[in-house]
Amino acid sequence: MYDLDTRKRALALIAQGFSQNSVSKQTGISRAAIRSWQTRIEPLGWSRAADCPRCGDMPSDPEDPAAYAYLLGLYLGDGCISSARRGVYFLRIACADAWPGLIDACAEAMQAVRPGNKVFRVQRQGCQNVTCHSKHWPCLFPQHGSGKKHDRKIALEPWQQKIVDTHLWEFIRGLIHSDGCRITNWTSRLVGGERKRYEYPRYFFTNKSDDIRQLYTDTLDKLGIEWTHCTRAGKKYNISVARRASVALMDAHVGPKY
Repeated sequence: MYDLDTRKRALALIAQGFSQNSVSKQTGISRAAIRSWQTRIEPLGWSRAADCPRCGDMPSDPEDPAAYAYLLGLYLGDGCISSARRGVYFLRIACADAWPGLIDACAEAMQAVRPGNKVFRVQRQGCQNVTCHSKHWPCLFPQHGSGKKHDRKIALEPWQQKIVDTHLWEFIRGLIHSDGCRITNWTSRLVGGERKRYEYPRYFFTNKSDDIRQLYTDTLDKLGIEWTHCTRAGKKYNISVARRASVALMDAHVGPKY
């Protein structure tokens, strides 16, 4: 843990025009640490972090279960949990720069789930990593494990399933906002000898994990949403929602990314 003066000296060198690589070589501080200080210079106060609702003698649900259901969907799509020093973990969710509203929604949900921890955004090429450090992310997301999510079993704990069943649309929104999209398809038909073009909206969800796709389609079934599999390179990676009534429901509760 670097003290505040050390952080200020490193950032002063950056302000003088030295590159992150040069400052790292001069000070022995990693470039990753220097990059993070450009977003937040104050050390995170781990001792001030809120207690974990899952770690007590009588585990409880997160304070804001709707935000948790949304964040769970985001995590299963574009999120990862990595270990840092002193038993701390950081949750990162990659959000494309094209959707600033989604970035804000992700940050708000993350803050609602861990109100005692700082949420910050790290700019990357074409995206922002919405990030929060906590000792308790593995408690809140027991799906965490080594390797890629599609290479290991993904199943919800009973307490998570209860939250999802209470906040079905928030979970669907999180999944769509991470690995889904709303597009406009078109087709043409002969009508009275004249070819006419027709356009219609459609939702797609794409994920390599059979388990995560199953969680998505199981939730769609509970909401009465009709869906079909679409293959990609012979694999059933895509879930399509194209029926007019089902798209209307998705539009009412999810809508396009923004």
